[in-house]
Amino acid sequence: MDHAQAKDRLLTRRAELVGHLAEVEHQLDETPPKDWEDFSSERQGDEVLEALGHAELNELRRIDAALARVAAGSYGVCLECGEDISEARLAILPDTPLCKTCAAQAA
Repeated sequence: MDHAQAKDRLLTRRAELVGHLAEVEHQLDETPPKDWEDFSSERQGDEVLEALGHAELNELRRIDAALARVAAGSYGVCLECGEDISEARLAILPDTPLCKTCAAQAA
């Protein structure tokens, strides 16, 4: 995968995340129901949405960091050891900053 393809994939995923985060924010801003049972049920749903939103924000940060590496010309190079990240790994995890070996050591 060349850097242009990687950048396109990252930008596409970024746009998806931004759109979904806006939907989540809108849902969380809705007026809660007055009925306690409905409120309790909706609150559980809100907690799920909040957790999803946090996960998506973290992914968005990783994507922004990957896009910065693309711009700097260092995309695809492990931030720990400086070796190239395999094409297969980048195809699966385009925002990864670490090669397989360094990621395993960090886990």
